[in-house]
Amino acid sequence: MTNRVWMVVVVVFCLGSSLAVCAQERPKSQRYVPQPYRTGRSVVMAPNGMVATSQPLAAQVGLDILRRGGSAVDAAIAVNAALGLVEPMSCGIGGDLFAIVWDAKSKKLYGLNASGRSPYKATREFFRSQGLKEIPEHGPYSWSVPGCVSGWEELYRKFGRLPFKEVLAPAIAYAEHGFPVSEKIAASWAAAAPKLGKNSESARVYLPHGKAPKTGEVFKNPALAQCYREIAADGAAAFYTGRIAREIVAYSDRQGGLFTLKDFRDHTNTWVEPVSTEYRGYQVWELPPPGQGIAVLQMLNLLSGYDLRKMGPTSPDYWHLFVEAKKLVYADRARYYADPDFAKLPTAELISMSYAQQRRKLIDMAKARIDHPAGDLKLGRSDTVYLTVVDKDRNCVSLIQSNFHGFGSQHAPASLGFALQNRGNLFALDDTHLNRLEPHKRPFHTIIPALVTKDGQPWLVFGVMGGDMQPQGQVQILVNLIDFGMNVQEAGEAPRIEHVGSPTPTGKPGAANGGTILAEDGIPESVIAELRRRGHQVKTGVVNGGGYQAILIDPTTGMLHGGSEYRKDGCAVGY
Repeated sequence: MTNRVWMVVVVVFCLGSSLAVCAQERPKSQRYVPQPYRTGRSVVMAPNGMVATSQPLAAQVGLDILRRGGSAVDAAIAVNAALGLVEPMSCGIGGDLFAIVWDAKSKKLYGLNASGRSPYKATREFFRSQGLKEIPEHGPYSWSVPGCVSGWEELYRKFGRLPFKEVLAPAIAYAEHGFPVSEKIAASWAAAAPKLGKNSESARVYLPHGKAPKTGEVFKNPALAQCYREIAADGAAAFYTGRIAREIVAYSDRQGGLFTLKDFRDHTNTWVEPVSTEYRGYQVWELPPPGQGIAVLQMLNLLSGYDLRKMGPTSPDYWHLFVEAKKLVYADRARYYADPDFAKLPTAELISMSYAQQRRKLIDMAKARIDHPAGDLKLGRSDTVYLTVVDKDRNCVSLIQSNFHGFGSQHAPASLGFALQNRGNLFALDDTHLNRLEPHKRPFHTIIPALVTKDGQPWLVFGVMGGDMQPQGQVQILVNLIDFGMNVQEAGEAPRIEHVGSPTPTGKPGAANGGTILAEDGIPESVIAELRRRGHQVKTGVVNGGGYQAILIDPTTGMLHGGSEYRKDGCAVGY
């Protein structure tokens, strides 16, 4: 493979009543080609409102809400509800939610942590009594309380306009009458079928006729429609104190889980102050722990000391720097990121430029380091949805929502029609770890929304899905836009690398020698060869974590520019 041109042709059909603009393939004569990469979609441009997410029907639902006068938050909730139906392996009301909102009126950013906590019965002693050294990846012991529905209510109370029933109506209609399963979602569904089939209730919900629905097959979920109706009528109370909570706890009792009604009654959200760093004149905003968003800020701080623009996207120096910065930051992540309600975390120190200057001295441009502490390898697999909405008033929503693994815990109560997340799997059972399991505690989280401002105004609302890959993906997007001058579509379609695993201390038997780089098709062979010469292990293949979605607000024209990459079924739509 020699400087292979990376070409993906994706045709996205816009559905629904609105005359939406969709990303389509451009004629060759009109394509801008940031060699050796080539994008298969045009940037979507619109003057009024825009939605970008990973499934076209869900994107159209949000656009219709905007056209009816709904706020960006109204549209985001409508999109999220639709995604919980049409992309159920990745998200749903059995999972957690994080959001960053720009309020155009007050010119202020708001951060919401709507993640749930461990059951009160979940103690390290209990797991030891079961002979477990780690929390299982799937099953009832991996559960934490879902925070999604409470997140919808918090966002709606603060920023909603339309009646809540109107916001959820499109998702209810699709759940009742059915929708055609899209291509990449069908593939993920089929891959999860063997595990879903091991649980009779999950199979009743997600394996009609004993099989996962194929591409184009119509899928209905009347049990989920009923849950949405109850939430539309009674708000979050329907989920945390009503029938839905009682059904979850009853299911937990049948499966040997630890949930009680008190776990749901005591659930609360947290409005948090987003944190930021300046990168080349842009202010990049993330949410503080227990999420991993500050890893993006730490990596950018390290990279800011180098002239990446001069290096360019095909330089082995750039990719070497990127990986070495990632190793340093993920060593910190493994040690310091946890629930701030249970420990005092050095967040301000970690994202300071003085700390980056100190850590930057550890980067050797000639060779890969192999002596950083190991990260948590459980973070690599994740199913998540990201969505972004900007309305006509330029209110902005950056929202990410997840079940963690595909279909979460693999458990979906048949009477409810949604999977319960397995986010509790990310707790440690080590008594000395900051992220150790304790009752009613939030686990470390991988899902991170992001927003960038320029001169005090929103410039980019974006996110990248994919567990451990999310900070790595966000940094690559920002470097593509800011340093390499790509547009919002090219930045997402350019080939990526992912560094998997962190090295263990030297001297240990079987110690990792710096982890492994996964390089996507389109990374030049010359770059791969040079990285190997410097001591990196490199494999070629598809990285974990596609699903970049973004809306850029042009500071000169005020127009909206949308990008939605080929790695998912989705699109950007605007009016």
